[in-house]
Amino acid sequence: MASAAPRTTWQGTLTPRGWGFVAAAAVALLAAQVMGRRDLLHLAVFLALVPAAALVSNLLIRPSMTVQRMPRPDVVEAGHLTEIALSLSHSGLLSGRMSMAEQLPASLGTGPSFVYPGRSVSRDGASHYRYELACPRRGLFELGPVEARHTDPFGLAERHSRLGSTSRLTVTPAAVPLAASVLAGVRGAEGSVAARIQSTPSDDDVMTREYRHGDPMRRVHWAATARHGELMVRQEEAAVSPEATLVVDLRRPAFPLQGREDRDGADSPAFEWAVTAVMSIAAHLAELGYSLRLLEHGGGPALAHSASAPEPDSSDYSGREGLAMVAEGLAAIAPLDGPTAAGFSDTLLDRIEAHHQRGPIVAVLGRTGREDARQLAAAAGGAERAIALVVTPRAGTSRDAVEALRDEGWLAAEATPRSSVAHLWAALTAEAPPSRADEGRTFGGESTRSTA
Repeated sequence: MASAAPRTTWQGTLTPRGWGFVAAAAVALLAAQVMGRRDLLHLAVFLALVPAAALVSNLLIRPSMTVQRMPRPDVVEAGHLTEIALSLSHSGLLSGRMSMAEQLPASLGTGPSFVYPGRSVSRDGASHYRYELACPRRGLFELGPVEARHTDPFGLAERHSRLGSTSRLTVTPAAVPLAASVLAGVRGAEGSVAARIQSTPSDDDVMTREYRHGDPMRRVHWAATARHGELMVRQEEAAVSPEATLVVDLRRPAFPLQGREDRDGADSPAFEWAVTAVMSIAAHLAELGYSLRLLEHGGGPALAHSASAPEPDSSDYSGREGLAMVAEGLAAIAPLDGPTAAGFSDTLLDRIEAHHQRGPIVAVLGRTGREDARQLAAAAGGAERAIALVVTPRAGTSRDAVEALRDEGWLAAEATPRSSVAHLWAALTAEAPPSRADEGRTFGGESTRSTA
């Protein structure tokens, strides 16, 4: 994203050398009065006028500066580097050189310093600079403006200026690789669920139909042929992409700040862990071929309130492009305050119930009470698999919620900001195929149950 400078701000002051001239002028003036020397008076006036003239000239002779900034790419995953290309040019009179420094958010470190005009100058007179920027964590960051310092040829006065506007850099959360899970077991060989088209409701006819001219003989179903008295062939299967619903807990009470967070955009460690978990699970499911539906605690699109979401009104995503949109939307997502922040809305519960057998439901929750957990768990009774990760600042805080989810057949576990997303996911999805009749299994020293 490029940025140009519609207006440049300037501020002038004297350098230590210029203040030295002023001090010398004051001494000469005092000596002229004490000694009665006219030549010392002339010297005092000269010493005072030189820095004044340098300061006035620095403020009056102000070239128009243009700054263009291009992050490549402007959307980058946390933990990776992006290259920033800067292009500066001026119009009007410019004497000497200017020392400049790129301004960056504190979490991105100190910006580079350089001299203008630079060594790399294009035909149009613009100076070009490049630097690499490490992006340690997710967020929206404003790069710039450029701060410049220009002195007169004698170094008596200097001018400080802020050049150009800012450019936005989007840093998406990094996905943690997750091991292959039993979620793939409900899928076809090519990562899709087979939706069989049947002409009659009979179980015998679900996978067969009448022979048509041109059908290969290898597809003849002999048992059905003998039963119907005419040639029957195996029904073709149409592959459709299954759906997965991710419930993203955005309740502020579920992720309380602890005092030191929220400086320069960081949220609580528990919420940052939850965002990483959502990104990791979304990437894992997308790799398996699932289309994704992201819902927040109120039942609306989970990314609707994110400043970085490309399509904030959308809740459904599919394919690589959809996963990229999810990652970009999660870059600036934050917990929400408001009247619905205390619990899960009826809208969310209705949308989960409507999911039925179309795919797994995964909930990444913050601190949750037993009653809220029961309501959420009961709504997912028709899901082929229901999984929950409940993250809290300290272990044991949401033990009741985890037990309530397990009582309803969910595969649930409690996590802390120090927990491994990959290990918890592997432990939960390694359970036997879901069945409400299954006996509880042991995970983390406690009983878990799995659900259909």
